[in-house]
Amino acid sequence: MSATVHIAERNGPLATSVETVDPTNVNFGSADVVNLNPATYPLTAGAGACSYEKWLRLYVSSMGGSVLIDNLKVWLSDLGGGYKTGESMLTSLVTSGYSAPSYPSGGPSGSVSSVAVNAMPTSMPSGANLGIGGILAGQILVAPAYSDYMVFQLELSASTPSGTLNTKTFTYQWDEQ
Repeated sequence: MSATVHIAERNGPLATSVETVDPTNVNFGSADVVNLNPATYPLTAGAGACSYEKWLRLYVSSMGGSVLIDNLKVWLSDLGGGYKTGESMLTSLVTSGYSAPSYPSGGPSGSVSSVAVNAMPTSMPSGANLGIGGILAGQILVAPAYSDYMVFQLELSASTPSGTLNTKTFTYQWDEQ
């Protein structure tokens, strides 16, 4: 039997933050809310325009007979027709030089992120790009447990056309023994 792994999204200032396991969506917009409706919190294109950061992590609720989980990989496996002109996604994910992000006391930023600064991978990385316990070679040995945070931010430019952006698919992969 396989482990049971969920996505968890954290929102709000640290002291009053709320973590939602298995959010309905991971839409990006102009507010720090879970299950965001882009029509309610739209993004406006322009120089330096960006969404609020998304702070996500994997939550292992059951080991399901596995004795360890490691080698966490995250990437965009489907760009849903591609990025629109001037659109890009940045992340904290890296395969070397890793440093685990700490959830900010003020909550996710709606300004250009100082954490999500790397291009989002669009193919499976060659090695782990999400850590456990502050290191890429970390392991989960018991449940419940969490991975480190992964931070994402959508950026738009003045040349990004108005209208709905293409839906993208995040893929999460790990090894179990």
